[in-house]
Amino acid sequence: MGIMSYLRERMGKILAFVIGLALFAFIVGEVVKSGGQFMRGSANTIGEVNGQDISNDDYQKRLDQNVKNMQQQSGQAASPQLTAYAQEMTWNQLVSQNILQKEIEKLGIVVGVDETKDMVQGKNLNPQIVQAFGDPKTGEVDRARLNMFLTNLRSAKPGDPMKEQWTAFVEQMIEAKKAEKYTALVRNGLYINSLDAKDDYEARNKLVNFKYTVLDYASIPDSKAVPTDADYSAYYDAHKAQFKNAQETRTFEYVAFNAAASAADSAVIKTQMDKLAGDFKTAKDDSAFVQMNAETKRPLTYTRKGQLEPKLDTVMFSSAVGTVYGPFVSNGSYEIAKLVDTRVGPDSVKASHILLNPATEGGVDKAVAKADSLKKLIQGGKSFAELAKTFSTDKGSAEKGGELGTFGRGAMIPAFEDAAFNGHKGDLVVVTSQFGVHLIQINDQKGSSKVVKVAIVDKPIQASNATQSAAYNKARSFMSNLNGGNFDEVAKKQGLQIKTANDVTAMATSTMGLDNARKVVKWAFDAEKGDFSDQVFDLENQYVVARLTQIKPEGTLPLDVVKPQIEAAVRNEVKAKQLIAKLELASNGASSVDQVAQKVGAQAVPVQNIVFANPVIPGLAAEYKVIGSVFGSGLHKVSKPVQGEHGVFVFSVDNFVNPAPLTNAVREKQQIQQMLVQRADNLIFDALKDKANVKDNRAKFL
Repeated sequence: MGIMSYLRERMGKILAFVIGLALFAFIVGEVVKSGGQFMRGSANTIGEVNGQDISNDDYQKRLDQNVKNMQQQSGQAASPQLTAYAQEMTWNQLVSQNILQKEIEKLGIVVGVDETKDMVQGKNLNPQIVQAFGDPKTGEVDRARLNMFLTNLRSAKPGDPMKEQWTAFVEQMIEAKKAEKYTALVRNGLYINSLDAKDDYEARNKLVNFKYTVLDYASIPDSKAVPTDADYSAYYDAHKAQFKNAQETRTFEYVAFNAAASAADSAVIKTQMDKLAGDFKTAKDDSAFVQMNAETKRPLTYTRKGQLEPKLDTVMFSSAVGTVYGPFVSNGSYEIAKLVDTRVGPDSVKASHILLNPATEGGVDKAVAKADSLKKLIQGGKSFAELAKTFSTDKGSAEKGGELGTFGRGAMIPAFEDAAFNGHKGDLVVVTSQFGVHLIQINDQKGSSKVVKVAIVDKPIQASNATQSAAYNKARSFMSNLNGGNFDEVAKKQGLQIKTANDVTAMATSTMGLDNARKVVKWAFDAEKGDFSDQVFDLENQYVVARLTQIKPEGTLPLDVVKPQIEAAVRNEVKAKQLIAKLELASNGASSVDQVAQKVGAQAVPVQNIVFANPVIPGLAAEYKVIGSVFGSGLHKVSKPVQGEHGVFVFSVDNFVNPAPLTNAVREKQQIQQMLVQRADNLIFDALKDKANVKDNRAKFL
């Protein structure tokens, strides 16, 4: 059962993790989306990289596989958050492959058969394989387990999901290795010379002591510094590079109407669960009761202390069999739990098995009969190991005489686990599972602790139809009163709070206050500025009506769009002109900063041991321009006014303290090289990405 159960029950999760991360070893950053272009392209083109189309069919195929893998890994149904993450992961996989493909082909980078084999089962295992098959404590890889897995893969039939997942992983592992080689080539071309090392050493070790006085921007009231259009234009032109929008974004306002379960709804569900709790106490078949009444169909298995949620764990491990606990609230549901059984059992079991396939044996009955016959042969003296090699369809364990090794609770499927843990050392047990008929030999059992079997029935706390209808009708009433520009007026009249979703991207699935906002986002990217929605959006537990207030296109944003965000900075520019004039007047004839400070009614502040690499003035903040000016200044001279982040400064340098001569340029070079290498992957991918002209049309389809 080891490789069979491990593969079927566990490897899906491991492979999902492997596939999800292997290719991303070299993916850095988020690919620039071209939101304003998303309506262009053919009906099946979801994007474009280097002039090459990415088809929606290819994207959807990989997306479906990634979602499936992530569900297996997490053990949860596909949530909006999981789906959104899978969408970005899938897009980045396809984009990265296309971006790097041409560069890799141009350089002739390949990964050979022997190199691939070495990454899968040789001395240089892929890190994700090490993580999947290694001991977290020691880092040592369980070679036997890895080899069994690979053996089972080779014997798997074509079309087996695990085989397909493994093939996809190996292909992506090879692509990742090629990308790793490419980035290694670029990194090896990086070079730091002695002058770089000397400059960096001085920037971190040369000290300066100086004295300054500053006039804060806050010293001038805002009413005395009103920017003109010319001021805005001048600032915008000087800082235009800062206003480049990587992708189109949109801002919308909305009002939300709560449709979550009310206290009355919760009370109704609790009443239903109270009745179920009474029925649960007298139920004869607890498993059937769970299957008929629970929202989540959980198998009845024995659990150790600490495996249940704390409040339930305490009750179940201190109560008599038959005890029903609840209803209690857990994860948004009412739950009732029944203690079905308790026992003292082993902590781990060492077992072997022979697996028979009912399909090839003529049905389950015949497979069970054959297992019984094998059991009698073993009881009569035949070797279990030899019969396993001959008859077991689990070839991985069959090669080892059916041995599965030692496993704890939760490692095997329920039917197999119950047989192995409830029996005794030396027992031969025949059980049927979804994988076939097993003849299990219990070789050893270790440890001893109390375990409990708990049946749980749950019912989500959901809003009633009446609650949902009332919220929907309020939303419809609000929307019906809207016309061209009265959104604010109607909201105020009805006592509704207007919320804002700022700078939303075309592929966003959630915004501030809206967890599942995809419908609203799609509407926003089809609307014009000032439009309000002509429908009520049903977003899980709330109904939403929205109005589009701003569109920020891809590229350099115009002045009218960025004007609100630069208002404070432009006002400081206006204040700076006044403060500079004041300090220039005070500096005339002054021979020290103290005299300047006295004239403007400020203080002269001494500063000690400042380095260029850390331009922070104590008590203020980072002042790059000021510290840069200080290090470029002569000694004992009153500086011209310098416009900083906090205000306008005048300073005088007392002295510089030079560090000891650099004696180990090699070590300094290595340190700088290491920092540069750490940034290299980002810079490489960004450069290739900009050159590739990536177009993201996913919002058209998703």
